[in-house]
Amino acid sequence: MVTGIELRALTEAQFAGIYQAWLEYALLVFPAQHLADREQVAFARCFGELVPGLELAELSNVKPDGTLRDAPDDDMMKIIRGNMHWHQDNTYMPLQAKGAVFSARVVPAADGDTAFADMRASYAALDAPTRQRVDGLSAYHSLAHSQRKLGEETKAEESEYIGYGLDVAEAPLRPLVKVHPETGAPSLAVGRHAYGIPGLQERESEALLDELISFAVSDPARVYQHRWSAGDVIAWDNRCLMHRACAWDYDEPRVMLHSRIAGDPNSELAA
Repeated sequence: MVTGIELRALTEAQFAGIYQAWLEYALLVFPAQHLADREQVAFARCFGELVPGLELAELSNVKPDGTLRDAPDDDMMKIIRGNMHWHQDNTYMPLQAKGAVFSARVVPAADGDTAFADMRASYAALDAPTRQRVDGLSAYHSLAHSQRKLGEETKAEESEYIGYGLDVAEAPLRPLVKVHPETGAPSLAVGRHAYGIPGLQERESEALLDELISFAVSDPARVYQHRWSAGDVIAWDNRCLMHRACAWDYDEPRVMLHSRIAGDPNSELAA
């Protein structure tokens, strides 16, 4: 939790301190910032270039006309429900995301949290045989595959969902162990988008990936769940954290704004 600082009026020295803390902790919470759209984008750009089209993406169950989404086949809700499973951003794209800045505009009276898992600590906690096994393995990543697996397949051309990540021609292949390009720390790199480990049968691959995800989030010491208040801002390092949204009563509005930080091609390109 970072207090006593205004993100809309950062000095270079203040951001330098924030960035070093971000590398160390991977997750920073700035309560009650209430940033305007342009202020959030400006803060996110301090971390690096933003993913085109995701400079400020609204994740919300509120339609443009102000009514709430309630149709079970609404593609935006399918993506929101999909994101309630553990994942890392942009692993299904050729270039994985570096991180994200996320803020809360409207929050429900209860629930609707966001949870984070430290994948550095998860890798460090693996027993020696498992660590030796995963060190040499990779997996394919696909948003279309993960949505289909959950029964939440989307048809973006027929809805308001922008379709980002659903039209990737060739699923990227990524190692199960990610070495952080700035700190050198290894972390477990799995999540709902991972599937199809080369060299393993489909059932064996799926079982191993499920086992690794379950292990990663099994210890409360490696997981933080944030209860949002309107105006909160979070910055997380996508290179070493998994995250997931938590369900809420969809009869209540929840409006979140996501600014996705693009990865460095020298370290975040798929294999």
